[in-house]
Amino acid sequence: MPDIIMPRLSDTMEDGVVSVWLKNVGDRITRGEIVAEIETDKALMELEAYDDGVLEKILAEPGVRVPIGEPIAVVGDRATSSEVSTARDTTAAATRSSDGPSGGGSAAADSVPQRASHRDPLSGETRGDVVKASPLARKVARELGVDMGSVVGTGPGGRVTKRDVEAAHSAAEIAAPTDISTSADASEVAVPDLPASGEFEEVALTTIQRVSATRLTESMRQAPHFYLTSAIDVTELFAFRTRINAAQDAAGEGKVSVNDLLVKAVAVALRKDSSVNVSYAGDKLLRHNGIHIGVAVATPAGLLVPVVRDADRKRVSEIATETRDKATRARERKLRAEDMTGGTFTISNLGMFGIEQFTAVINSPESAILAVGAAADELRLDNGEVVSRKILRVTLSADHRVIDGAVAAQFLAALKDLIENPLRIVT
Repeated sequence: MPDIIMPRLSDTMEDGVVSVWLKNVGDRITRGEIVAEIETDKALMELEAYDDGVLEKILAEPGVRVPIGEPIAVVGDRATSSEVSTARDTTAAATRSSDGPSGGGSAAADSVPQRASHRDPLSGETRGDVVKASPLARKVARELGVDMGSVVGTGPGGRVTKRDVEAAHSAAEIAAPTDISTSADASEVAVPDLPASGEFEEVALTTIQRVSATRLTESMRQAPHFYLTSAIDVTELFAFRTRINAAQDAAGEGKVSVNDLLVKAVAVALRKDSSVNVSYAGDKLLRHNGIHIGVAVATPAGLLVPVVRDADRKRVSEIATETRDKATRARERKLRAEDMTGGTFTISNLGMFGIEQFTAVINSPESAILAVGAAADELRLDNGEVVSRKILRVTLSADHRVIDGAVAAQFLAALKDLIENPLRIVT
């Protein structure tokens, strides 16, 4: 019988979680039919059946994390159900017959995979006590010296995964006493000071939160960030937006936000000077031809970054429609993998929360991200007179490996000029 395996639904996906099964055991399924929804590191995605048949068995219940390539269900045919059951019973009987004080077994037992006549402290296997684990998990266990018998599996049917082994290893390191005098770097040893049991509630990270935590940590470690802040007068930009939206209303079309104008302004600035539209690639720099702007969106499951491709070539109204649609689908977990890949520059806007200024972590493999705060009324001198103007502060985080201070400053200056003269954004 063919297995339904956990597919790779995005270029960065390592494992997935079955969110919901849309078919029950015993249901007939057709090739191409949606049988489940899978939570990946980017979105909630539909899983299609690759074969016709009957859903014989579900191996991964909703909420269980499964590595790519591991089986999550079995598809068969009703006509073969009895044969399958018989085969499973035969295998189970062979397994039981191999148990015994001397560790001896029958010929049938020798045909059962993953059996051994002794207990391996790293594999955790004995006759009658088999630890179900992926080959990668076993390899990592050997490398880290983890006793597989002590690892609690979170995969289908209690299967031990690579992450289970790593978690067990980390827990053992935390629990083990640390000799400060022999530690290579005692400052790096972090022992959590947790409150007493019952004084806190454990909340599992979503896939998006877990992956984001890993990538952001890697970004901070790998990319030497530096930050530049610019105060931009957006009084004219706000007035320009009002005129655009009046025309949009007259045409019966949706409104344009300040962020939509900023996306377009950044795209135009990158088109005029591509020095910031780059990525670090070891011994070379990748200067991207396309200008694809990621727009950070907060969702209940975590931060997602849908991408507006070729933003420099699109009208502001097109950007508005696209970002509105993708933001809605992001919150509903309906984005596709292609909606969130290929970005070359990201904008993160917290102005709607009243945050005036902040710094953002670069969304690797990009080399820059723009943090946008809230516009506020401030007093300025204009030809010797004190006037009230709307001032917006933006902070550029840049990867110093490929962008130096002067290049970043020139980009911000060009962006400031565009925003303060908004007609240049659309002409």
